[in-house]
Amino acid sequence: QVQLMESGGGLVQAGGSLRLACAASGSISSFDAVGWYRQAPGKQREMVATSTDQYVPNYANSVKGRFTISRDNGANSVYLQMNRLRPEDTAVYYCNAQRWALNPKYERNYWGQGTQVTVSS
Repeated sequence: QVQLMESGGGLVQAGGSLRLACAASGSISSFDAVGWYRQAPGKQREMVATSTDQYVPNYANSVKGRFTISRDNGANSVYLQMNRLRPEDTAVYYCNAQRWALNPKYERNYWGQGTQVTVSS
């Protein structure tokens, strides 16, 4: 069973920075994509940033130019550098890893337990 463990969340003032880290129990190079999602109170979980196994990044429009996703396959870790944080970035941030398949029943989606990010105005 794959385990993902996030760290690095906390309280920061608007305009500040945080760096989230996600450590995987197995090789992240075995996943088709890894990334970060977030869920604010009363809202649905949304994609923040993802990186494919070919290192192709994808960002939500709301974080483009402010957040950067990176991965270290040797350390089995994924990172999210968050700069120029805004109060609307406040949410629980979840690490995610995916294995894709032609047959949906073989797809796999793994989640960490989440880390709280709070941005004060």
